[in-house]
Amino acid sequence: MKNISRMTVLFSLALIVAACSPSKTSSSELITTSEPVTSTQAIVATEPAKAEEPATPTVGMYVEYSREMFEKTSSQRRVLFFYANWCSTCRPADSSFTRGIERLPADLVLLRVNYNDTATDQEEKDLAAKYGITYQHTFVQIDAQGNAINRWNGGEIDQLLAKVQ
Repeated sequence: MKNISRMTVLFSLALIVAACSPSKTSSSELITTSEPVTSTQAIVATEPAKAEEPATPTVGMYVEYSREMFEKTSSQRRVLFFYANWCSTCRPADSSFTRGIERLPADLVLLRVNYNDTATDQEEKDLAAKYGITYQHTFVQIDAQGNAINRWNGGEIDQLLAKVQ
């Protein structure tokens, strides 16, 4: 008798939960069984799992420059940050962007381009020449085609957010 009472209580509780649930489960989807229901058995059938869609980013990105990333992000707002590892104002800016990444809008990509330092490669030198960069800690916002649309020198995350279009 005790098992029947437990089964009845669990089944009733499951029906109440199912009835109150905002899911799309209908009463015809209830699983029926002739065996006693235990707390580990499913009472209500669920919809088949759907393939997850890629998550939409909720924050922007701050990444090292690469041609692949440059091209991959052409549909987003992009800002090139010409950085030098020896620069006394670039390092705090770099830290500010890293610490404040959650403040960057989801459609903004900040690409850190090495400028005139030990990590600068030829592609980065060419990029600096293309945009007329003459010193580090320079920011250039570019459009989808790579044309400069805004340019400024210096600043950390607050200045970036104020200047970006």
